[in-house]
Amino acid sequence: MFQISIPDTDIANRERFDQTVARFDAINREDPAQITFEGETHPAEFLLAQALCYRVIQLAPEASEPLLLASRSQHLRRWERPRSEYPEGRAGYLKWRADLKVFHADETAKILEEFGYDAETIEAVRELNLKKNIKRNADCQTLEDGLCLVFLQFQYEGIIAKYEADKVIDILRKSAAKMSEAGLAAAGNLSYSHRGRELLGQALAG
Repeated sequence: MFQISIPDTDIANRERFDQTVARFDAINREDPAQITFEGETHPAEFLLAQALCYRVIQLAPEASEPLLLASRSQHLRRWERPRSEYPEGRAGYLKWRADLKVFHADETAKILEEFGYDAETIEAVRELNLKKNIKRNADCQTLEDGLCLVFLQFQYEGIIAKYEADKVIDILRKSAAKMSEAGLAAAGNLSYSHRGRELLGQALAG
């Protein structure tokens, strides 16, 4: 499991922060889907939230409290809104993704309110959950970089097995377009299969 060291330079109340994160983690542990990592099996969204927080801190060692909170709640209760509830095709997929962002933001806001966070912090986390202003909001850019890194680490190889090379390269290019230079540099340091690194190289070269 990831060794996460939470910075506290921008955390107003550490006890409240720790309790809030523990609530997010407890909810994410309810995910019925499983991922095996380093020989151990974990609830999928719990592991992915841990991974996202880890990558965010790697990219921003003095990450703000809203960014840290958003990294642990970005996909809160995702399994409760399955893709199968929406029509097939791109329009259905885009509607699902848009609705998910709002759902995650709403669920996160409820918990932040319960723990006594102020309206300004809740709104800051909400904007991150909704991924607003990726290229203009430094925290949002860091979060997006982290999400792309988690995708590359845990889901990319499955995409390779599922789609033809041209489709995979297109997916990679769309992800790369949302990343910063720091995020792309971190992506280059991840471990890949031979085929994975080959396709990634083609995507970035293009």
